[in-house]
Amino acid sequence: MSWQEKLRLTFLLSLPAIMAQISTVAMQIIDVAMLGRLGTQQAASVGIVSTTIWLLGGLCTAFASGFSVQVAHRVGADDLQGARNIVRQGMTAGLLFGLLLTFVGLSIAPHLPLWLGADEAIRHDASEYLSVVALALPVLLLNTLAAGCLRCSGNIKVPSMLNALMCVLDVLFNYCFIFILDMGTLGAALGTFAAFIVSMILMTCYLVGYDQRLRFSLDKSATSFRPTAEALRNAFVIGSPIGLERGVMCGAQIAVTSIIAPMGPVSIAANTFAIEIEGLCYMPGYGIAEATTTLVGQSAGARRKDLMRSFAWMAMGMGMSVMALMAVLMAVFAPEMMSLVTHDREVITLGTDVLRIGAWAEPMFAASIVAYGAFVGSGRTLIPSLLNLGSIWIVRLSLAFTLAPLMGLRGVWVAMCIELCWRGAVLTLRLFGRSWSQESIDEVKEEVKIKV
Repeated sequence: MSWQEKLRLTFLLSLPAIMAQISTVAMQIIDVAMLGRLGTQQAASVGIVSTTIWLLGGLCTAFASGFSVQVAHRVGADDLQGARNIVRQGMTAGLLFGLLLTFVGLSIAPHLPLWLGADEAIRHDASEYLSVVALALPVLLLNTLAAGCLRCSGNIKVPSMLNALMCVLDVLFNYCFIFILDMGTLGAALGTFAAFIVSMILMTCYLVGYDQRLRFSLDKSATSFRPTAEALRNAFVIGSPIGLERGVMCGAQIAVTSIIAPMGPVSIAANTFAIEIEGLCYMPGYGIAEATTTLVGQSAGARRKDLMRSFAWMAMGMGMSVMALMAVLMAVFAPEMMSLVTHDREVITLGTDVLRIGAWAEPMFAASIVAYGAFVGSGRTLIPSLLNLGSIWIVRLSLAFTLAPLMGLRGVWVAMCIELCWRGAVLTLRLFGRSWSQESIDEVKEEVKIKV
């Protein structure tokens, strides 16, 4: 492939994924914005448990990646029947894992706000919101798995369109539950749950019934949905470092939340709103990373080390450029963005300040996001995950504990800015090495030989 062809392919795969990621963040902003209209305490009740929700969602993503990356490898090796078998087994295993996460979420929901030091006025709403999200986890996992398998087979358009539809449905359902039925924080959770259900049904039906490569009707004989030991082993090797990384990183973010919680509802709400708005800036990076995972994964299946590396570097340059532009827009229009989600002047002022601090880190944050997407596609996730963990626990937490007493919430965001720049630098250095691509080629050679 020529340079222009690779760039065009990267762009075409990235664009719908970017739109899907933005729609996902839009759903979160919709929740906090609608609750922000009711009051600062309602928004703070969601904010205090948001990091835990990211942890549970991250575990769903890690599990789905363990199977979807195997789909990419087999599609790249032109083993489409094997790819469909991986999809079947992933659905069964995913449902069981989702139910396990639901049990964990429901177990901690009544106690978590107290553990985090939240104000008594917001504890009940926070626990209620987390409980509903926990019930939605099996649905979220199956939706994430179906979307990931479609993307890794090369079909990014359909999951992106359905995720955008999910965002629209979230607005409609939230409006009904929050305002018409007057259910407040609980209504926001139920609205999101309903949107997840509709999206999961449509995503799964398209995957198994209509996709050109993965629909089950292409198999002439019936095959089992029972996961094989080999498929589970490969999923564990790929997904467990991602899950460990998400778990420990979110654990660090929960620790940061515990630093912010005693600062009061204004700081909690400002941090919640700022994080959601910042998500609009870095979601293009995650969209490009998803395309990178697909391109690198299929290149690994085809045993093309040169394509793996060129796609990774091209995508990184694209991600850094897009997120640098988004950072400028975020810094300039921070007050207007905060005004869209709250009328509280204290929250707007504090949120504007921290958004402008965070804008400095966005280009290097993009480098870390896209590089990690390349490593996920290659199946070599252990070392990058450890680098991420060391960065957030050693750099961010130590700085946050030091700066928070001196600068309040602004100090927490200065710590985050420094850590994101450091993380981008170390993952870029890892990408420079050639061992990750060669190790991936060797691993995939063995993986695709095994019937699943």
